[in-house]
Amino acid sequence: RLQKLKEMFISKYGSAPKFYARAPGRVNLIGEHIDYCGYAVLPMAVEQDILIAAEPVHTQVVQLANTNSSYLDFSTSVNNIQINKTKPQWHNYFLCGLKGIQEHFGLNNPTGMNCLLDGTIPPSSGLSSSSALVCCAGLVTLRANGKTLSKVELAEICTKSERYIGTEGGGMDQSISFLAEEGTAKLIEFNPLRATDVRLPSGAAFVIANSCVEMNKAATSHYNIRVMECRLATKLLSKSKGLDWKKMLRLHDVQTKLGVSLEEMLTIVEEVLHPEPYSTEEICKCLGISLEELHSQILSQNIQDVSTFKLYQRAKHVYSEAARVLEFQKICSKAPANALQLLGELMNQSHISCREMYECSCPELDRLVDICLQFGAIGSRLTGAGWGGCTVSMVPTDKLSTFLKNVKKAYYQMDGQRLAGENNSLFATKPGRGALVFVEA
Repeated sequence: RLQKLKEMFISKYGSAPKFYARAPGRVNLIGEHIDYCGYAVLPMAVEQDILIAAEPVHTQVVQLANTNSSYLDFSTSVNNIQINKTKPQWHNYFLCGLKGIQEHFGLNNPTGMNCLLDGTIPPSSGLSSSSALVCCAGLVTLRANGKTLSKVELAEICTKSERYIGTEGGGMDQSISFLAEEGTAKLIEFNPLRATDVRLPSGAAFVIANSCVEMNKAATSHYNIRVMECRLATKLLSKSKGLDWKKMLRLHDVQTKLGVSLEEMLTIVEEVLHPEPYSTEEICKCLGISLEELHSQILSQNIQDVSTFKLYQRAKHVYSEAARVLEFQKICSKAPANALQLLGELMNQSHISCREMYECSCPELDRLVDICLQFGAIGSRLTGAGWGGCTVSMVPTDKLSTFLKNVKKAYYQMDGQRLAGENNSLFATKPGRGALVFVEA
């Protein structure tokens, strides 16, 4: 693959690349939509990745090309980075990583670059192709400008810089892309960012299945609305408990300030919030603020026209999912005889919560989860933002080949469109290694 990329680079730019950067995609085993609420998550890197061949140049221009001809070439001055939020095209994700590094170091005359990108992560599949591209671009820019940073610093910069495209992410994708190690999943905690090895039990494989429904976080408002619903739930819970609600941004902050367990937080949610949707008027009344203050001080730009919010359901999902992550880690470290059953049960509960409380599933994902469970998965759930993308299933190793055959038949071969992409759509994966740079010898 490297050799092929090198040959394409030479035919495109007339010279050889000086170095390559690689950043993997990821699958989140458990802990969906809770990183931006401040809670730990449990992902692993997959073998699929973004690979960029790069050459620093003396002109102050970045030229970007893609081995996939459906992605158009792009070039821009390094001193005038414009990121268009309304149309999240592939090159904008590269520009996010580039801009993040430039701003971190205050680079006045950044190096121009020729870059050729090759990606094996299916796009809009919930395996974090966009964050892998941001991370890879950050790494390329760092190397081309002769700078160094720790993996943790890189992850934090790339998390912030992906927000240039309008995605209010929490940092899981970028963190695992840099901090992953072969053979182990990671418990990733935030503030401060740290990663702990989680040894997955032997005897089971993790299988990714793509629903073939594309979901682009930056192109729809579903994702950012959920971020806001969690923020509003934080404000109402804080106010009801006499905390300084104006300073509270994440559901984790409420738990920390109150010094209670996740189970106790779930009880507080039951006491304070009602299951019916909240109107903007009711939220203003609860907080004692005007509609204008709500719009200017709390709601983000891209969801100003939303008039109702589900706070009870979202908070309930976040606190219960955060508890499932810790339980998952505990089972992996204690490794009881029935570990696989227990982990599978947690994955199944996670999917039900994503479907019913967070409402981030879709009919195809639910169907795929049912098919996977029917053909021998011990646990199966959506992974990534949802509303499309992939499922992850835990399958006993001895049932793997029949499982793959049956799922292929039941989900992909019944549909011509899905059949076309089935080779990239269903695969077993092991925990892969994190982002790195390698240089032409």
